[in-house]
Amino acid sequence: MVSLGCPKNLVDSERILSRLRADGYQLSPDYQGADVVLVNTCGFLDSAKEESLEAIGEAIAENGRVIVTGCMGSEADTIRSRFPGVLAVTGAHQYQDVVDAVHVAAPPARSPFLDLVPGGAVEQTDLKLTPRHYSYLKISEGCNHRCSFCIIPALRGDLASRRPDAILREAEKLVAAGTRELLVISQDTSAYGLDLRHADYPLKGGGSVRADMANLARALGSLGAWVRLHYVYPYPHVDRVIPLMADGLVLPYLDIPFQHASPAVLRAMKRPANDAKVLERLRAWRAICPDLAIRSTFVVGFPGETEADFDYLLQWLDEAQLDRVGAFRFEPVAGAAANDLPGQVPEAVKEERYARLMARTAAISAAKLAGRIGRTLPVIIDRVDDEGGASGRSQADAPEIDGEVHLRDAPGLQPGDIVAVEIEDADEHDLFGVPVA
Repeated sequence: MVSLGCPKNLVDSERILSRLRADGYQLSPDYQGADVVLVNTCGFLDSAKEESLEAIGEAIAENGRVIVTGCMGSEADTIRSRFPGVLAVTGAHQYQDVVDAVHVAAPPARSPFLDLVPGGAVEQTDLKLTPRHYSYLKISEGCNHRCSFCIIPALRGDLASRRPDAILREAEKLVAAGTRELLVISQDTSAYGLDLRHADYPLKGGGSVRADMANLARALGSLGAWVRLHYVYPYPHVDRVIPLMADGLVLPYLDIPFQHASPAVLRAMKRPANDAKVLERLRAWRAICPDLAIRSTFVVGFPGETEADFDYLLQWLDEAQLDRVGAFRFEPVAGAAANDLPGQVPEAVKEERYARLMARTAAISAAKLAGRIGRTLPVIIDRVDDEGGASGRSQADAPEIDGEVHLRDAPGLQPGDIVAVEIEDADEHDLFGVPVA
């Protein structure tokens, strides 16, 4: 399997492979050993679509028997016109359709022993594509927003929340199997349970859990693993989650997709545009939980973005003091309303603004990380080497997208260990330290 795109796609890949494994299939480490290749595509940006098409082309060239799924599956005609030999094309989170296509392409070898193993519901994942010590936990699918630059609702539909009792069963199973960190993902985590009318659901061992973000986060926090919240919109009810962070039930970390700060640009994006209230909310959250780390992403060069709009964003970032920031240059996406907006920004201007934004946020990050020198922080270990060193992450760092903590004099550690580390140094992105007894 070739899995592209975001962690939500990765979870879809895990569920597909779990179903196939229950049917007796095995995962091949290379193209040559595979009877069929699955390519789980990303279709969010045109550049991501091109990457997906390149992956399909490589799989066709290396193996020849290819099934395509994922977000770009909604453009089956495009895929088939370029690669008429693909065996099947399915859309995002259409697990059974993928499994059915594999059954046709490479019929399973029936076994009286394997046939006794239940396939289970797709709500739970048995096979993981991440390291053993952390797991992505998808709590909902789709999105009710209609941002002008985004086509996610067209690809994945409106908000569809999973039942909280099913989420908790999956989380308990993951923790029992060795997961030390649960990364909660969705398209809009703050909206979780809205479509379920925030109803209460009974739990097998007694009691119940309400289908909303705060109650789900509290229940997940009781399992003993780190709980990290991603894709959180700064709605007022997020205020209820911050005390859980201050109490240690949930990691003091929020991944909030602000996208911009200029009210004019946010209106053009069809996103909430009250930046002053957002700054007030950030200050209130940090008063309750001083260690709160906030990461976000921003789009530069959105149609109509003026130099004044961009300067406004830089000033807003100076006030917001976000811990981690990523940025994208605006890129038209086929089917997005933003493509037709006036005031398209030249590519050279996008590049110049991108460089300025990243320089500004790097300076903010360096100053904030320098403030951690001398502190002792809990760190989860991701990698160890043969020379007594190790690398991991603080509670302020999500895997693959944020910084790392590099350890010296750290023999005997294993991935998944959570250790106290005295921070000795820092740069713009990472921390450096030594374990303490």
